[in-house]
Amino acid sequence: MPDLRCTIAGITSPNPFWLASAPPTDKAYNVNRAFEAGWGGVVWKTLGLDPHVVNVSSRYGATTYNGQRIAGLNNIELITDRPLDVNLREIAQVKRDWPERALIVSLMVPCDEHAWQSILSQVEDTGADAVELNFGCPHGMSERNMGAAVGQVPEYVEMVTRWVKQASRLPCLVKLTPNITDIRLGARAAYAGGADGVSLINTINSIIAVDLDQMAPEPTVDGKGTHGGYCGPAVKPIALHMVAEIARDAKTSGLPISGIGGISNWRDAAEFIVLGASSVQVCTAAMHYGFRIVNDMIDGLSNWMDDKGFATLDDLCRRAVPNVTDWKYLNLQYDVKARIDQSRCIQCGLCHIACEDAAHQAITASRDGQRYFEVVDKNCVGCNLCMHVCPVDQCITMARVDAGGYANWTTHPNNPACQAEADPKPDESLSKLATIE
Repeated sequence: MPDLRCTIAGITSPNPFWLASAPPTDKAYNVNRAFEAGWGGVVWKTLGLDPHVVNVSSRYGATTYNGQRIAGLNNIELITDRPLDVNLREIAQVKRDWPERALIVSLMVPCDEHAWQSILSQVEDTGADAVELNFGCPHGMSERNMGAAVGQVPEYVEMVTRWVKQASRLPCLVKLTPNITDIRLGARAAYAGGADGVSLINTINSIIAVDLDQMAPEPTVDGKGTHGGYCGPAVKPIALHMVAEIARDAKTSGLPISGIGGISNWRDAAEFIVLGASSVQVCTAAMHYGFRIVNDMIDGLSNWMDDKGFATLDDLCRRAVPNVTDWKYLNLQYDVKARIDQSRCIQCGLCHIACEDAAHQAITASRDGQRYFEVVDKNCVGCNLCMHVCPVDQCITMARVDAGGYANWTTHPNNPACQAEADPKPDESLSKLATIE
C-alpha cells in the first residue's frame, strides 16, 4: 500500500490529514479523541495572551443547499476563551502521549514584538512541533488589529513572521487570509519573513443570511448580528484556486503549503495535494460528521494512490501544477461537442431547457413528433452546461472533434462507427458518435 507519511516544513505526521485550528481542537479531550480516530495531526485552536477573550452565545450560521446540510458554515467565534496556562498544560500532555502525531499551535497576539516573544517561549516549553500564525480571522479579532488586519497588509505579515523566526526555533506556518485581492502577496511576504510554509485558506468574510423576522444577520445575538468567517464545502473552489496560485508562483520558490477549505473526503484532499498542498486541514466536515470520517479519507486516498501507481505523497504533490495556466495560453483550436447517450436518457429535458434558454440552442427536443433530445453540432460550442445539468451520470459527455483529438476518436474502440466500418470517413463517424470515455 502507498506510504501516506507526511513531511511539511520540518513537521512530520503519519498521514496528511490534520484537524484545523477550530472548536474540534479546543482542548485535550477533543484532540485525544481525534488522535484515537486516526488523524495525523492537529492545529490547536488559536491561543492568545491573557486576559483571554469572551465568546458570544449563538456562534454559527449555515447554508443548506438542495438538501445538503451545512453546504457552507459561518462562524462569529473568536480565539480560545480558555486561560493560556490551561491550554499550554494540555498541549504538553497531549504531545507526550502522542509523540508521533503532529501538534501545531495556532497563535494570535497583538502586533508587538515583545508579545510574540512572550507567547513563543511558553509554547516552545510544551514540546509542540510548530506554530501557525493566524493572520486570517476576518471578524472580531480583526477589530482589535489582529487576524486579517495583519494578513491584509503584506508588510505586517513579513514583519511579524520575521519576529517569530528570530525568537523561536519552531517551524512556522503562516495562515493566510483569502480576504485580499491577490493571495500571492501574503505568501510572498511570509516567504520574505522566513516562514517555513503557509496554510490556506482561512475563512471568507461573509453574512450568511438575514433573519427576516428579527431583521438582523444570522447568527443573531440578542437582536443583532455581524459579519463572520465562511467555510465548508462551498469555499473549496476558492481555496483550490488560491493554493494553485501560490504553488505556481516563482517568487515563493516551492514554499510548502498546508491546504484548507471545504475538504470533506479523500477526493477533495487529493485535489489539494496535486495542486501543491503537502498536508490538508479539515474543520467543517469534522464538525458535521465527527472525527471518524478520517478513516474513509485515509482508505480512499490510499486506494486511489495504489490504483494510480503513486507510492508516496511526494509522488503526488504538485502533480497538476504544470497544467494550471493563464487563460491566454489555452488552445483556442480545441473543440468538443456534447454527446447524448440515448440508452441512459430519462427524457427529463433539462439539457434542452438549459441550452435553449441560457446557452446556444444546440439541443433539439423532438424527432418525428416524439420527445427526443439530440445535439445540433453546428450550434454546439462545447460549453459543458448540458452535461452539468443532466441528472444522470455519463448520459451526456463531451467528445473532442478538432483535428488534434478527432483522429484519435475515430480509431477509439468505444466509437460505434469503428465497430460498423473498417475505415469510416470522418463525417460519417461523427454522425454516429454516442458516447466517449
